[in-house]
Amino acid sequence: MTPKPEIAALLEIMAALRTPGTGCPWDLQQNFETIAPYTIEEAYEVADAIERRNLADLKEELGDLLLQVVFHARMAEEAGAFAFGDVVEAITTKLVRRHPHVFGDRRGLPVEAVNALWEQIKAAEKAERQAEGSSSALSRTGALAGVSAGLPALARAVKLQAAASRVGFDWNDPNAVLNKIREETGEIEAALADRDATKIADEIGDLLFAVVNLARHVDADPEAVLRKTNIKFERRFASIEQALKERGKSPEEATLDEMEELWQAAKLAEKT
Repeated sequence: MTPKPEIAALLEIMAALRTPGTGCPWDLQQNFETIAPYTIEEAYEVADAIERRNLADLKEELGDLLLQVVFHARMAEEAGAFAFGDVVEAITTKLVRRHPHVFGDRRGLPVEAVNALWEQIKAAEKAERQAEGSSSALSRTGALAGVSAGLPALARAVKLQAAASRVGFDWNDPNAVLNKIREETGEIEAALADRDATKIADEIGDLLFAVVNLARHVDADPEAVLRKTNIKFERRFASIEQALKERGKSPEEATLDEMEELWQAAKLAEKT
């Protein structure tokens, strides 16, 4: 597969950066493990630009994420495993295979049927990999076997719950999940009373899992809603700092009651 001129230029730059003797010392020191955290970080930067609805930043962050793909592909090519063109060919083949309702003979399907067909095709692909003994196939089996252990915790919780739901292990009512959250907070309260640090942490994990489940039941992405709350917290705290500055104070010099008062004022200002 011949890359487009823009992609070809990027691939040439990465090859130059990774050329021993003339390349970049930092780039030459990297491997899959050291680059992986940057790949995850860039994906979050893309999500942040989308959340802020900043298309100029989105263009830049997508470029940074593309660079991560090119970087990994270059290292794989050096190892004799695969090259960037193979990555493109693999995803192209997968997209065509998973969309027979667009590229094949299953046209005109409603959304529900498309989703069911997608899952059937994914299951068939997984069974084929396992039959071939592919190194990418998971060694474990069962309803949760296809959920990657490398996902961020929030995303993995959603996928685990969704996978369990597909085989009938799920609540039918969000209020039932809310009751579970109340149950988990009671267990945290009991653990706090016992001052058992290990149990407290364990119960907090259960509470987080239950909250993620509630978000899933109301079709809210827990990662997205938490990102929004983080932004809201930053905005309101900045308002506190500004108000204190106008009083000639820093947060360290203010009382908690004073900062709480300013926090409530910031909330009211946003509502009005």
